[in-house]
Amino acid sequence: MAVQLRQAIAVGSYLIRQRLQGKKRFPLVLMLEPLFRCNLACTGCGKIQHPKDILKRNLSPEDCFAAVEECGAPVVSIPGGEPLLHPQIKEIVEGLVERKKFIYLCTNAILLEKYLDKFEPSPYLTFSVHLDGLREHHDKCVDRDGVFDIAVKAIKAAKAKGFRVTTNTTVFDSADPKEMQDFFDFITDELGTDGMMVSPGYSYEWAPDQDSFLKREQTRALFQKILAPFKTGERNWNFNHNPLFLDFLVGEKDYECTPWGSPSYSVLGWQKPCYLLNEGHYETFQELMDSTDWDQYGQASGNPKCADCMVHCGYEPTAAVDAMQPENMWRSLSTILGLAR
Repeated sequence: MAVQLRQAIAVGSYLIRQRLQGKKRFPLVLMLEPLFRCNLACTGCGKIQHPKDILKRNLSPEDCFAAVEECGAPVVSIPGGEPLLHPQIKEIVEGLVERKKFIYLCTNAILLEKYLDKFEPSPYLTFSVHLDGLREHHDKCVDRDGVFDIAVKAIKAAKAKGFRVTTNTTVFDSADPKEMQDFFDFITDELGTDGMMVSPGYSYEWAPDQDSFLKREQTRALFQKILAPFKTGERNWNFNHNPLFLDFLVGEKDYECTPWGSPSYSVLGWQKPCYLLNEGHYETFQELMDSTDWDQYGQASGNPKCADCMVHCGYEPTAAVDAMQPENMWRSLSTILGLAR
């Protein structure tokens, strides 16, 4: 079971409350970036392209807690940069656990094994380890040899200490479907993680490599090939996704983006309009929600920046809301319980 039943119940209850309150736009996952510094320079990421003075900044634990309270989302993803470089990451995680937020601490795992003793296993804490494929492919993506082996060793150490561990994988146009299937087998069978998250690459404007990102039809065709054995029941991979999001990736669902579903807060403030588009920042979450012209974003808007995006931070919230429809509720619940895919 990938998504915990505890988390599924909490998120489901949250969605019901928003509906009962008549809210049309609300956050589901807060993307909390306490720093932009990193110990890698991945070609598909642009975070370390920020000026040096910004790379030196950290959000304080108090900044993080205030953003979490202001936003109110039940799930908090902590990307970066590399969050384990933050000198107060222990205090940040402890404070979020106390608030009973479901935390996904996203890490390249270079420091993970060394820092495990800073944390306590909790149903509210998951280490989300960046792995884009097997050894050769992953090390090429992060532009450093040996990182795959370090990450695998750290995952095994974290699991041995009782931590929840998932992986997050970005799929680019160079991905080989057979190799990705072998990679999913390895993550599921050899590492025994608590779930996998996958997302097609999006052309983040500061990323050094702008030639490997997928167009929308490429995404569907590629994921149809990659997920074919999973869809037919030949492979039993453990995804940390709502099954409706996987339907969307292969073209069985046609969703609109929910950009407000995963707001991003960093040392620069609340990023507008979403985690992937860098069009400035607001000081408060309410200003982000009230001042953003949301109709200018998403595929239906005709905005060329949104035309090919199928990334999980925009579409997983859409799938989560759709899962609350009566015809979809049993499938989502049975997937969580391991009764169906």
